[in-house]
Amino acid sequence: MSVRKTHPPDREVSSETGAGSDSPERALEKLRLLVPPKQSKERIDVYLTHQIQNATRSKVRAAIDAGSVLVNGKKIKASHPIAPGEIIEVTLPRPPRTDARPEDIPLDIVYEDDQLLIVNKRAGMVTHPAFSNYTGTLVNALLHHCNVLSTVNSETRPGIVHRLDKDTTGLMVVAKNDVAHHFLAKQFARRTIEREYLAIVWGAFDHRKGTIDAALGRSKRDRKKVAVTAEGKSAVTDYEVLKEFEYLSLIRLKLRTGRTHQIRVHLAHVGHPVFGDPTYGGRSHLWGGLEGKKAQQALNLLKLINRQALHAKTIGFVHPATKNLVKFDSELPGDMQDVLDRL
Repeated sequence: MSVRKTHPPDREVSSETGAGSDSPERALEKLRLLVPPKQSKERIDVYLTHQIQNATRSKVRAAIDAGSVLVNGKKIKASHPIAPGEIIEVTLPRPPRTDARPEDIPLDIVYEDDQLLIVNKRAGMVTHPAFSNYTGTLVNALLHHCNVLSTVNSETRPGIVHRLDKDTTGLMVVAKNDVAHHFLAKQFARRTIEREYLAIVWGAFDHRKGTIDAALGRSKRDRKKVAVTAEGKSAVTDYEVLKEFEYLSLIRLKLRTGRTHQIRVHLAHVGHPVFGDPTYGGRSHLWGGLEGKKAQQALNLLKLINRQALHAKTIGFVHPATKNLVKFDSELPGDMQDVLDRL
């Protein structure tokens, strides 16, 4: 499948703090957006809600009413229809910075040396502190386990080179110093990191192997979701069917890119949502028109897992110190194995 790409708006971001105060509550974030040539007409409050991370329409409207949104240097109303070539300047308050603190949380450490750790992340654990999740994260646990982590990212993301969704389990590499971090990050950027996932998904595939090539971006209907969109960034996922059941399949996936929710959105897009995924259509026991006994069986299986059945099973990369290729593997978590055993 091919998707036509258009360019997202040009964006500049700067930050400043209110004069005469060191209070983080007074920190401001300034954004400058250039509406792209092929952008269709849309209310500016709707447009900015889609463009600004963690923004809500009510917050955007409040900023417009307060005069914190300018179009070509002039104040506007929330109903202003944007037009190609317009320059939008937005000034928003930033949330207070929250430094991560060590917490005594058990970790499944698969491997550790002076340069890095390999962690088998459990379901329900957020990777790093963020809005509404300031504690109980992988970073909090890592800081308690070892107080030496890379400082390339912000105070809330020490050591974090890449992320897994909250309810996706599996292997993550964590950097202990900045040299290791940069070395690993380059491999992710060059797409030479080997990552293999296992997933239980709805339905049977027409082909045992295939590639899903569809650009991904923020959903215009729900800002918390990701969607296939022509305005998104390139995203490519390879899949292989390992085993087929009556109405479910066990598949292996490899990422050529690393977009947010990539596997989950791609599989839902081609009609095979990840089993148990509450966000992208994976929790309907009536999927595909199942009725009677089959529908009840599917419902019973869903009771075994309260998340998406997705596991980052394998990760391989060149070690930053030895320069040798290393590879780590993990077993399926209990809830996914329970589903397979029942099948």
